[in-house]
This record gives sequence, structure tokens and C-alpha cells, in this order.
Amino acid sequence: MNKVLLLVGGLYNLGFVLFHLSFWKIFRWHEELRLISPVNRGIMQVLNIRLSYVFVVFAYVSIFHWEELISTPLGITILISISLFWFMRAIEQIKFFSLKDNRSAAIFIVFVIGCVLYLIPLLNVLIKTADL
Repeated sequence: MNKVLLLVGGLYNLGFVLFHLSFWKIFRWHEELRLISPVNRGIMQVLNIRLSYVFVVFAYVSIFHWEELISTPLGITILISISLFWFMRAIEQIKFFSLKDNRSAAIFIVFVIGCVLYLIPLLNVLIKTADL
């Protein structure tokens, strides 16, 4: 089950890579970002590209190193980190976008799913370790 969840987690993160790399078109950044200072415009774009890279790394380790994620201290640390990343992003959705809009509430649920995809394997490992 852990392998399947982490494979799905990898695909989930790849979906976010594609989504974030589409921001220029989806959110009309070529027009919208002209409204802010050049520095802020650059920061927005650089952060988005770097975040896409982080999602690629999440996907790669989830798909190709899933065994290490559930069997080594470093892997467990990474599982905790990815799960917390998506949990905190869900909380930020409430803080910055509220849940009054159905689309925002749906996105909140998507972020919670990301958290759970990594939390379940983590809990499985911790329970297994406690039984030893």
C-alpha cells in the first residue's frame, strides 16, 4: 500500500509541476505581472519556477526511491517534510483565500489529499516500528 500511495503522490506532484508551469497562461501573467514592480514580478516568477523544481524532486523521490522513504531515517524525514508541506499549504489556502468560494474549498481538499498521501505511509512506518 505504501508503494501505491507514494507512486500516486509522485504523480500528484508532477500534476502540480504542470499546473505551476501553466501559470503564465492560466493567470495571464504576461499582462497581470506588468501591474507590479519589476522586482516583485521577477520574484513571483522565480519562486514559481523554483517551486516547480521542488515538486519535481518530490515526484522523483516518491516514484524512484519509495523504499528508502519508508525504510531510512532520512526517508522518514522527507515523508514528514512533504506531508507537512501540503498540510501547511492547505492551511495557507484558508488564510489567504478563505473557503467561502467553492473553488477555494476544492483546492483546500486537494492540498489535504497531498498531505494524506504522505502521512499514511509515514504512520504505517511509525506503527510498524513501534510494534518491533
